Amino acid sequence: MSNPLAAGSLDGKRVLVTGSSRGIGADTVGYFAEAGARVVINFRNKEARANKLAASIGAAGGQAITAGADLTDPDSVAAMFETIRSEYGGLDILVMNASGGMESGMAADYATLLNRDAQVNLLASALPLLGEGSRVVYVTSHQAHFIATTPTMPEYEPVARSKRAGEDALRAMIPQLDKAGVGFVVVSGDMIEGTITATLLERSNPGALGLRKEAAGRLYNVSEFAAEIVQAAVEPVPENNTRYVGDVTGFVAL
Repeated sequence: MSNPLAAGSLDGKRVLVTGSSRGIGADTVGYFAEAGARVVINFRNKEARANKLAASIGAAGGQAITAGADLTDPDSVAAMFETIRSEYGGLDILVMNASGGMESGMAADYATLLNRDAQVNLLASALPLLGEGSRVVYVTSHQAHFIATTPTMPEYEPVARSKRAGEDALRAMIPQLDKAGVGFVVVSGDMIEGTITATLLERSNPGALGLRKEAAGRLYNVSEFAAEIVQAAVEPVPENNTRYVGDVTGFVAL
């Protein structure tokens, strides 16, 4: 997939993508860097992978720093933003990509803690660094976005409900963001081939990915979905602050 952003179109812009050491986040941060942005690669425990990505961006002429943070730990988040303030002075784009809840061995309330509470704290903590004209992009799935009206797989339902709760809590902040001149866009995508979530769902519910692909006609891959995210960060804020990626057939609007 070619970069939808023109080379040099984001020269000097400062971008943080959470959960960007691999997968969708890594491709997203790569597109931003190719367009000239100064990027922050956030990771929770994949430091070596984050450093490797930063090195590859630097070797290609881009500028990248890494900032480890456990988003469920407010002190860790505060330290990450202090690093960003020190290195870049502020932010122009925040992509809220990191999420989870299907990992094994986590507490029963981990999905809600990460996908709702941590996201609200993340955005509130980022606001002092986001100036007028900046943009926030929140990444979610159709399965979560439409969970109030369209059932999803039982294995994913707790995560979907926690992500929708997070989305609702962030949407409640839109008046505050508007007052500060900060745009807010939700990017909702169908199941994405090649992601950890899709792999875990397929493992717990064999055939789930194939059934969704058959219903939708096609599924986006990681690089294609990342391209949609970066476009959401620079294009005009859409109606209802929502950009849909992939087929929405079978989903019932709220």
